Amino acid sequence: MIPKTIPDDINVEILLSYFPQGSCKVVFEGLHKRNAYNDLIGLEENEEGNMLLSIGRASLYNSLPETMFHAIDRFDNPLVQNNKERFEEEYEAQRQEIENAHKYFSPIDLLLLQLRMSVREKLTDYAENDVMMGIIGDELDKTQRQNRFIKQVMPFLPFCKSIRGNKTLITLMLRKIFKEEGLEIHIRETMLEYIDPEPRYNECLGNNLDNLYNGNIFNEQTTVYEIEYWPDDVCKEDFDAFVKEVEVFRLFIQDYFMAIDETLHFLITCNGNLTYLEDETQSNYLNYNTYLL
Repeated sequence: MIPKTIPDDINVEILLSYFPQGSCKVVFEGLHKRNAYNDLIGLEENEEGNMLLSIGRASLYNSLPETMFHAIDRFDNPLVQNNKERFEEEYEAQRQEIENAHKYFSPIDLLLLQLRMSVREKLTDYAENDVMMGIIGDELDKTQRQNRFIKQVMPFLPFCKSIRGNKTLITLMLRKIFKEEGLEIHIRETMLEYIDPEPRYNECLGNNLDNLYNGNIFNEQTTVYEIEYWPDDVCKEDFDAFVKEVEVFRLFIQDYFMAIDETLHFLITCNGNLTYLEDETQSNYLNYNTYLL
């Protein structure tokens, strides 16, 4: 069982760095080639008082030919196929061989995991390295370099490979950056309408679409970040500049940190009092979208 406070897309190397050395045991119980999601599939305390982490990664055993550990024709024998007891015996024998192979390769699997943790720790040395940040962000134009939000995200650039596509880390990063500016963000899932200007249909390329054309407008569930912004002291002529600044920042995050199939959306909202044309008790600034008839 995994506590709800632990995100689904947390990396095991990050989680292990918060435990004292020797207080955890790791078991490889998955077949994942990547560790971007569900890297941790189990977390519990064993009888010895240590934490037992079950991770969804493949062992070195899974990368080697099956014939190195098992008889390739084990279940091809008609006596095994037609005899339930013989089949169960062969199945149990293969299960035991798999368990023994995992135990045999477990020291190497753990060594590789420790090496990845060491590499991750060494990368933290580049967090304040201006040279590394300059190399990664060498294509930024003048507008991007002057953007106040992008200036704060620059220390995260050396980790863009680890952050890319990780919604939890992206959310934490955005919350920190906007908090420094006195702004709050909230996450919500919503349906947005998308338009594909050049729809492609693989089964119809080069042919007449006729009745197979389904249109190029579709709806999709999307994560939206709401920005609470309506301070009376700055919500004047600077509001339009703020919107443009957020858009430049959004495009920067999209290029460096978002997954290929993900799109970042910001929604600027106001939770303050409604604006009236006449209000003798307090001064209000009209919304830029207000239509005066």
